[in-house]
Amino acid sequence: MANTTKNQVAAADKVRSYAKGVDQAPRKVSLVASLVRGRTVADALVILNHTPKRAARPVIKAIESARANAVNNHGFDGKTLIISTLSVTAGTRLKRFVPASRGRALPFQKKSSNILVEVTGALKPVKAKPAVKAEAPANEEKK
Repeated sequence: MANTTKNQVAAADKVRSYAKGVDQAPRKVSLVASLVRGRTVADALVILNHTPKRAARPVIKAIESARANAVNNHGFDGKTLIISTLSVTAGTRLKRFVPASRGRALPFQKKSSNILVEVTGALKPVKAKPAVKAEAPANEEKK
C-alpha cells in the first residue's frame, strides 16, 4: 500500500521539461528566462520569438517541450498552461587553454547551462464513452 503525500499530489499537476548542456553561460540564459517567468506559455513564446538574444532559442525549445509533454502525455489543456517554474542552473564546464606568447597556455572554461521548465494548468474535460448495447450472439441455435 502506498500512501500519497502532498508532494506526490502536487507533483501530479505540474509537468517538467529539462534542457541540459546548453552551450551558453547560465548568467546570459537567466536574463532571457526572467523575461517570461510566471507568464502563460503562449505569451512567453511570443515574447521570446521577438527577443534578440541567442539564449532565447534554447528557452523556447524547453518551453515547447514542456507544453508538448503536458498536452500529449498528461492530458492538460494547451490554452490554460502557465509557467510555474523556470530556473537556469550551471551545467558542466569544459576546461580549455589558449596559446599565449613565450610558450604559455592561458586557461579558460566553456560554461554550459541547464534549463528547468515546469508548467501547470487545467486538465482537459474527459469525454464520456458512448454506451454499447448488448447484442445477442449470432451463432445461437434456434430450437
